[in-house]
Amino acid sequence: MKLIIATIKPFKLEEVREALTSVGVRGMMVTEIKGFGLQSGHTEIYRGAEYAVNFVPKVKLEIVVPDALADEVVATIAKTAKTDKIGDGKIFVLDVESAVRVRTGETNEDAL
Repeated sequence: MKLIIATIKPFKLEEVREALTSVGVRGMMVTEIKGFGLQSGHTEIYRGAEYAVNFVPKVKLEIVVPDALADEVVATIAKTAKTDKIGDGKIFVLDVESAVRVRTGETNEDAL
């Protein structure tokens, strides 16, 4: 199993969710986060005053999938979340040692 962690722009969340559902993803965890990467934040003007925004709003997706589905999920996120502008996000793939569904006690891929 693989844990896929993706950070994307918030307005892309629903489009990415629909695309992932269509390729077989049955669940995900979503967290609103703030962060910065190469863009290191930006400046904005509010009521005539300029101020620095050091952390940019993002959405973090955490998805656990069988190994066989991981590459397709990564490709789907990358294609769907892409805007060709700085700050589109990142995708990380990690190995998952085990998983347990709390309600039924099912383990590993059966728990997904």
